[in-house]
Amino acid sequence: MNTLPAPAEDLIVLGKIFSVHGIRGEVKVYSFTDPVDNVLDYRRWTLRRDNEVKQVELIGGRPQGKFLVAKLKGLDDRDVALTFAGFEICVPRSELPALGTDEYYWHQLEGLRVIDQLGQLFGVIDHLLETGANDVMVVKPCTGSLDDRERLLPYTEQCVQSIDLAAGEMRVDWDADF
Repeated sequence: MNTLPAPAEDLIVLGKIFSVHGIRGEVKVYSFTDPVDNVLDYRRWTLRRDNEVKQVELIGGRPQGKFLVAKLKGLDDRDVALTFAGFEICVPRSELPALGTDEYYWHQLEGLRVIDQLGQLFGVIDHLLETGANDVMVVKPCTGSLDDRERLLPYTEQCVQSIDLAAGEMRVDWDADF
């Protein structure tokens, strides 16, 4: 439906199509953006599932409870729309809005080494979880880490002391035994 997709390493996942809505080919979308409807700001999506990639154009969308309903150009049949379930919604990294000072996208934090105030390596950030109170970093052990424990650390000002993307590390104020 569009030009060639961006290279896979340049794509950022913003959501996922999980079902259909109604009979006119609309799809239900889980959004990973904050706020949830920000995914609707991007008119061209790269859809990716396993080795399959599709370029689509978003015509419109709306919130529907805890998910979104989206209408894609040329997708007017419920049965065809159902084949889109399971596709991740991606956009090129270059299309993401610039952030302010001390703001980071989750994908920038994933893979950072997490080091405590004593210089002990806890591991690397595998992924983040959204909770009601604050986001949580899932830190998995790696080569050279203090131990083999997976840790859940809050992504808060009290815990995160500094982030150095160039060095690939985050300094935290967190007890290794917790």
